[in-house]
Amino acid sequence: MTKTLKTLCLCVLIALSACGDTQDLYVKGRCRLYFDNTTHNDATLATAMTPYSGAFVTITAQNSQFVFTSNQGLSSKVNMTAVDTQRGYILGMNNGIIVGYGSSVDGTFFAYDRECPNCYDGNSFSTRSYKISVNEFGIGTCANCHRQYDLNNGGIVSKGDAGNKLSRYYATTTGSYGKLNIQ
Repeated sequence: MTKTLKTLCLCVLIALSACGDTQDLYVKGRCRLYFDNTTHNDATLATAMTPYSGAFVTITAQNSQFVFTSNQGLSSKVNMTAVDTQRGYILGMNNGIIVGYGSSVDGTFFAYDRECPNCYDGNSFSTRSYKISVNEFGIGTCANCHRQYDLNNGGIVSKGDAGNKLSRYYATTTGSYGKLNIQ
């Protein structure tokens, strides 16, 4: 081997091992939602789609309705339209996602799966749910393992045993009473 080739191989090995264990920023394929708040005008969801609001809203679906529950005490239900039903939706690993800007300084819009990534096993025959509850400060807590996750900071474990951060989905919004798109 030439000296240049040896140096290149060494650089590649260092680059591949430098980061150690990493976790992808976004989870793929477990969530799909397009919600047009220009049509529905839901105030609860609008709080989460407002930059720097500190609001996180949990979205679930039941009985042909979207259910919105805010960490700031608001809740509402919106009937699905024919267009909503035709588009289809997948709300995370077990019918629940959490969205919001929170109070992050950089104005990042977040969408997280509601299931605890350290307790829920989607590959298990038993699909027992380990839901994350969110307090008014944007801290999510798992009642099973008692880990706390900072939703304002990428869903990292902020208290409790080390573990995976919350599963995050790619999401965009066009504003409070605009469109929400999660993939």
